[in-house]
Amino acid sequence: MKDPITWADFEKVEMRTGTIVSAEAFPKAQKPAYKLTIDFGEFGTKRTSAQVTALYSMEELIGKQVVAVVNFPPKQIATFMSECLVLGAVATDGTVTLLQPERKTENGQRIG
Repeated sequence: MKDPITWADFEKVEMRTGTIVSAEAFPKAQKPAYKLTIDFGEFGTKRTSAQVTALYSMEELIGKQVVAVVNFPPKQIATFMSECLVLGAVATDGTVTLLQPERKTENGQRIG
């Protein structure tokens, strides 16, 4: 476990729901990944690189609602600029299971 954080630290993290609108192969990534475009409703669309190729095909990702951190600064990953971080449970073998709302929500809803 990491050191405890304060409630104020947690409140700084903007986790929002969004729907994946496109998924592309990302052959230039160091580890197998997809380029995802996610619709966050009133917060616009953001792109990210996600290492979820072991459990998800590009086709099945389209329309899937996910949870992501949307207030990280952009990060250069190979030739791609990532604008958010999709959240997932990481198994000991490195496979990632995406976190999703239990029911469909409006895109952009805050996780708290």
